[in-house]
Amino acid sequence: MAVFEGTFAPPAEPLHLAVVVARFNDLVTGKLLEGCQDCLKRHGVDPDPYGSQVDYVWVPGSFEVPLVARQLALSHRYDAVICLGAVIRGQTPHFDYVSAEVSKGIAAASFQTGVPVIFGILTVDTMQQALERAGIKGNHGWDYAMNALEMASLMRQLRSNLIDLSPQNGQALPASFSGQNLGNLAPESEEVG
Repeated sequence: MAVFEGTFAPPAEPLHLAVVVARFNDLVTGKLLEGCQDCLKRHGVDPDPYGSQVDYVWVPGSFEVPLVARQLALSHRYDAVICLGAVIRGQTPHFDYVSAEVSKGIAAASFQTGVPVIFGILTVDTMQQALERAGIKGNHGWDYAMNALEMASLMRQLRSNLIDLSPQNGQALPASFSGQNLGNLAPESEEVG
């Protein structure tokens, strides 16, 4: 048996990341983005939007984040997609609907594509709580970038090691993989013919 664990060291082959940022509550999401970019830079990823490692997509609000994150993940151009947003409770049930759907949508995007889609959506009761999590007491944007780096590294390890366990190589898969599409874990192969 083996143990797989992601790392934070810059890989031999550069990572490619996408960051989806909600404009609504941009006072908060802008700070989350700054924390995210700082973390990436300090871990060997060039966060320059005109560089070759990170693409940025701005969407109107947190509700729109999962759709765009899924499309980016489906492209298989990215090792991970980081989602940044802030949903702040008001006096109507709107908060409950938006936060629930965003959570489900981001999780579904990751499950459906096999690409780590990082949940970086603050769901808080007040603007003060949001600002505390976006820089006053610490910046969760840093944490979300760390999660992306670790998961991207882990998934690369799994892809390179699990390809040898695929059914076409004559080996049985562990029970935890039954019914799952292992094709998403395997590197893309060129068609012959």
